[in-house]
Amino acid sequence: MTVLQPLVQPFVQPLVTVAAGAGTDTPSLVQSVDWLAIAPVVITAAVGLLVLVLDLFVPEHRKPLLGWISVAGLAAATATLLPLRAGDRTTFCLTGPGTSDPAACSYAADHFALVVQFLVLGGALVTALLSVTAVREARMPAGEYWFLLLSSAAGAALLPASRDLATLIVALEVASLPAFALVGMRRGDRLSSEAALKFFLSSVTATAVSLMGVSFVYAATGSLHLTQVADRLGHVPGQLDTLAMAGVALTLVGFAFKTAAVPFHFWVPDTYVGAPLPVAGYLSVIGKAVGFTGLILVTVIAFPAYSDVWGPALAVLAALTMTLGNAAALRQSADRPNGAVRLLAWSSVGQAGYLLVPIAAAAYAGRDQIGSTVAYALMYAAVNLGAFSVAALVARTKPLHRLADYRGLYAENPLAALAMAFFLLCLAGLPPGIIGLFAKVTVFRSAVDAGLGWLAVVMAVNVVVALYYYLRWTALLFRTPEADAAQEGAQEGAQPRTRTPWPVTVAIVLTAATALVLSGAPQLILRFATGSLFPL
Repeated sequence: MTVLQPLVQPFVQPLVTVAAGAGTDTPSLVQSVDWLAIAPVVITAAVGLLVLVLDLFVPEHRKPLLGWISVAGLAAATATLLPLRAGDRTTFCLTGPGTSDPAACSYAADHFALVVQFLVLGGALVTALLSVTAVREARMPAGEYWFLLLSSAAGAALLPASRDLATLIVALEVASLPAFALVGMRRGDRLSSEAALKFFLSSVTATAVSLMGVSFVYAATGSLHLTQVADRLGHVPGQLDTLAMAGVALTLVGFAFKTAAVPFHFWVPDTYVGAPLPVAGYLSVIGKAVGFTGLILVTVIAFPAYSDVWGPALAVLAALTMTLGNAAALRQSADRPNGAVRLLAWSSVGQAGYLLVPIAAAAYAGRDQIGSTVAYALMYAAVNLGAFSVAALVARTKPLHRLADYRGLYAENPLAALAMAFFLLCLAGLPPGIIGLFAKVTVFRSAVDAGLGWLAVVMAVNVVVALYYYLRWTALLFRTPEADAAQEGAQEGAQPRTRTPWPVTVAIVLTAATALVLSGAPQLILRFATGSLFPL
């Protein structure tokens, strides 16, 4: 023991010191973990691991059970948000001498985090319902698919609660890396493999740029916690100002890529077309939620001292994004294969421009403008997932995904046609899609209140332009089917009409009910536009 004592002394002494400090005023280096606060993320990740292990033992004919376990896990994770609704929990905070800042925590279950986690987990739940049938019919490997979906959802749920730059980047990659594999899940499909490769290469490049930006910010401030970074960026020495400014700009690149903001949008159309339809819907909603959440956290909380840098930049990006997205959506032909998916892809780019407006406005009028982005994101998530749910239903008999395939849908399936028309009208901002109209009004008002009149004008013009392709698609639903439609479909690979799987029906009903409730009582969502989601 005497011989070993010099070797073990360096490791034992810190433990003795911490133990000696118990019961005294000396701060302890040991902290407890608030398991309830992190329950939504932990449950999602744990169920993903459970599914991966069970896949080794479940026989092939019982593989659909893995999907239902995933659905149950996502529902349970969503339910754990209810005990957290007070929004006053933090964990993984700095401890010890000189680090007693109560705001220096890596995880915060505040109102902002809970609202975005509800969006993420609810969207993942709808995606899982759509995937139950798709995985079986496309013969995709069930265990890998559900593990990747749950892993991505866990990362997406972690990101809004992250309060330091390292956790933000880790959460961003945990949400993104499984998504690459999900896009390429259809083995032997050239479009799927090409889309996954393009998505992977462009995303990795954007992440590398963001990591360089984070390293610059850390070099200039000496901290990764968002609140500490905000305090120290306001007092950066002159010789480090250029370094800090470059770090701020580069950090935003990765999150701008996830939002599909121009010029980081080029991966969207091909990725959506090559991905399985439930995955395309997942990327259009949860992928964007990840990007916008990251942008909000780094700009409004961490980088307010450089609002004169990121404010104008985001305003220009918003104008370019909505304009290019709507212009490309206008060009989609009704008879082009995959035209419906491409239109939804370019529409999502245009919608991303609207979502960027309140973030840019926050640079001029304060963080309360962020409520408009959150309100709009909730509306967009419900109706866009609903549109992809109806698209999944139509694709069962018309797998070419053409806009022309929706002609006369009302005669074939009135309820599906009415649901699709409602979703499209919500995206357009027309009655009876009241929530779409009110959400656009709140975004428009945030630009006006911030003094960005030119951006409000650009948005108004783009909203009018978008009416054309949304109404054109809506009109197709109620037109008389062509006499030779059945023969044409048979020649081009259409499948015989089959019974609608009930999980797809449940997904359509859930999204339609959510949109109807929000249209009937928009104050349930728009109240976030009138007050701050962040603690002062």
